[in-house]
Amino acid sequence: MRLRNIPGSREVIADSPYVIHNEEEKKGKWKEIFGNDNPIHIEIGMGKGTFIIESAKRNPEINYIGIEKYSSVLLRALEKIESMEEEGTRPKNLVFIRMDAEYIENVFDKDEVDNIFLNFSDPWPKDRNAKRRLTSDRFLKRYTNIMKKTGRVSFKTDNIDLFDFSVETAKECNWNIIVETRDLHNSEYNEGNIMTEYEKKFSGLGHKINMMIITMPD
Repeated sequence: MRLRNIPGSREVIADSPYVIHNEEEKKGKWKEIFGNDNPIHIEIGMGKGTFIIESAKRNPEINYIGIEKYSSVLLRALEKIESMEEEGTRPKNLVFIRMDAEYIENVFDKDEVDNIFLNFSDPWPKDRNAKRRLTSDRFLKRYTNIMKKTGRVSFKTDNIDLFDFSVETAKECNWNIIVETRDLHNSEYNEGNIMTEYEKKFSGLGHKINMMIITMPD
């Protein structure tokens, strides 16, 4: 279960130079924020930042934006970044936003995002909450309004019901499934895979990791 109520976390985030504030004002201006024309990759629901921090370290030619809804979780990522800053190892191509992904179209302009990562998203298991899943038709529509036509959405989960739902929804919405595996770590797609904290935990318990990569409808 994610941490949600660490006292003072909102105040720390509000004062952090690594968090973008008034993010809706940055719509269409992200290349100015980074000061270059490099591709922009975002992770929605970045948790404690393990995946996106490592991605930014490995790929300095790509700009990364980590999005997290919960302040107490984002605080953990900030702690990692602050330690890296002290060590002189902080990736300069990474910033964070604290926001609800529901409003993502207010933050990014059309064709502004190159790739989207969804890692171990909340499964929202009850049917009445299906629209909240980050791979629902509502969210896929939002992605089409911010992502380049050549962009990809990469999704990983250990939850087989959520994965089945996601694959079926992608097909129903005419997205192109270019990768689909129900055992990532024993597949040809595992090379270069960056594991999240949840991924390490669940795979350590013997859970198979599912992965899907999709592109927008033709």
